Amino acid sequence: MEELARTWWVHLVRGLCAILFGLLAIVWPGITIYALVIVFGAYALVNGVFALFSSGRGGSRIWMIVYGVVSILAGVLAFARPGMTALALLYVIAGWAIVTGLLEIVAAIRLRKAMEGEWMFIVSGVVSVLFGILLCVWPGSGALAVVWLIGTMAIVYGIALIALAFRVKSLGAHRAGPSGNPRVV
Repeated sequence: MEELARTWWVHLVRGLCAILFGLLAIVWPGITIYALVIVFGAYALVNGVFALFSSGRGGSRIWMIVYGVVSILAGVLAFARPGMTALALLYVIAGWAIVTGLLEIVAAIRLRKAMEGEWMFIVSGVVSVLFGILLCVWPGSGALAVVWLIGTMAIVYGIALIALAFRVKSLGAHRAGPSGNPRVV
């Protein structure tokens, strides 16, 4: 639990990156597919690296490592194949959102024993899975709608991660004594 509390800021950074990505996608809806590939690739790589860094110890470690690796692979794929069609990009993003969302839900279920408030992980995972499913169901809804969906999903996901960061930080503060040192139980 202390390891999770020490790395609270990693979730904050991931959340802020997701919100920044979402805002950029909404503010500049005319962005080309190539630029979207580059921005998505950079986000997925950063998100994956930070997920690996935050994996720490404990039962959810393996799921966070898998989550980080899947995210990094999605980013590498986006950079390696920037000329892919919009439909292929939609399916890559949809697959990434579904897989990483499911992995976050699994990690949250495993965290139930270690902390309260794991529902924030579940919410971010469910949002990610729903987003991926929507992209699969309506792939031809138009580039503008997809950019707005991506931006909205990223903002909601980022808010959930920021809430999680402060929840994890407060858990660490509650476990510490008045001097900031851990309490002896």
